[in-house]
Amino acid sequence: MNSLQQIELMEVEEIQALELTQEFKFEITDLGSLTWAFRRLAALKAKEKEIKQLADVERDRIGRWEQTELNPITNSISFFESHIQLFHSQQLASDPKAKTISTPYGKSKSRTTKETPDKANEAEILQHVIENGMDDYIKNSLKWADFKKAVKIVELAGEKVVVDENGQLVPGMTVKPESISYSVEV
Repeated sequence: MNSLQQIELMEVEEIQALELTQEFKFEITDLGSLTWAFRRLAALKAKEKEIKQLADVERDRIGRWEQTELNPITNSISFFESHIQLFHSQQLASDPKAKTISTPYGKSKSRTTKETPDKANEAEILQHVIENGMDDYIKNSLKWADFKKAVKIVELAGEKVVVDENGQLVPGMTVKPESISYSVEV
């Protein structure tokens, strides 16, 4: 913003102050007063732009500061959570019932998910269902939740595979292995 625009802004403040005291009522009456209003408006827009640019610079600077401050904290949180999970997994190995370890300051919880059939290729599964007349599992696409309940995981030649209710191998399905997840609550 240049010095002329600063003068325009001071005049705008004066006019607004006069209007508040009701000693003066501003109105545009001719081309001259319209030009005057546009000059003031241009000065206000320039000031607005200047303020927004400054705010953007400060937001960026504050964002970088925030990241700098949070990085060591985030790393420390990860450090402690991984050690808590390691300890809990050791406790779980020696005592499978130790699903939750509680202290006055927080809990470590473990959750075991069973192995489940997983969609590796939905098109192949859908083709299998169509070819074998399993129309109960079809709408416009495979009724995955229903079909998943109807299949079984079996071991065939040392490998776990998915078979349908007729005992046929279901192409496009794999076995998602059992896993344990941990969560930390404070």
